[in-house]
Amino acid sequence: MKAAAQNVLITGAAKRIGAACARLLHSEGCNVFLHYRSSAAEAQQLCDELNHLRPGSAKVMQADLLNMAELEAVAHEACMAWGGIDVLVNNASSFYPTALADVTERQWDELVGSNLKAPFFLAQALAKTLADNNGCIVNIVDIHAERGLSGYPVYSIAKGGLAAMTKVLAKELGPAVRVNAVAPGAILWPDNDLSESAKLEILHRVALKRSGEPNDIAKAVLFLIKDADYITGQILTVDGGRTLFC
Repeated sequence: MKAAAQNVLITGAAKRIGAACARLLHSEGCNVFLHYRSSAAEAQQLCDELNHLRPGSAKVMQADLLNMAELEAVAHEACMAWGGIDVLVNNASSFYPTALADVTERQWDELVGSNLKAPFFLAQALAKTLADNNGCIVNIVDIHAERGLSGYPVYSIAKGGLAAMTKVLAKELGPAVRVNAVAPGAILWPDNDLSESAKLEILHRVALKRSGEPNDIAKAVLFLIKDADYITGQILTVDGGRTLFC
């Protein structure tokens, strides 16, 4: 890390991978700006927890990133919090199945908006402060960005776009800003119920034969921020070997 604390904006920071990133980066001395959409109680609890450890080191803000005015407000408030942003972690994501024949425009807008459009326009809004601070962007993509997840065509398309955006922005924002991504595999089961047999079938196709933890992704994010000065435009897969199998 730099000698001074880095200021980090994490989208979708209230729970799961976002919260794990917030806790780990905060433990490394970062100030963290926590965005959330609907998980108000969890976001405030996390913010209070981090500020108890180090007063003034965490701030929280609600916003619907599909609303451009609210997205721009998040970028502005994050910059104002500690005088600039060094790191953007694009973690916020909508995830649900969509039968191809029944996809609606609303579903398309929500899935592409949260997984691709919002990360792009946040990067645009923060490009100057990131460049001024020789900062970086870490996008949370998905192993299914490459081949697609059956039954989730729009989500897979959106994550595929985010993977492509990682490489494009690395060119557009270099040399001042590094842009990388982490692609999680079997880290957390979906919020909707998944049968034990379905879980076992997935784990059968994981080389390490177990699911990962949110902190596995957080540690990869930390590496890309802290120890990857000569890495940009890359996607680090953290999947226990899931992509070794069909």
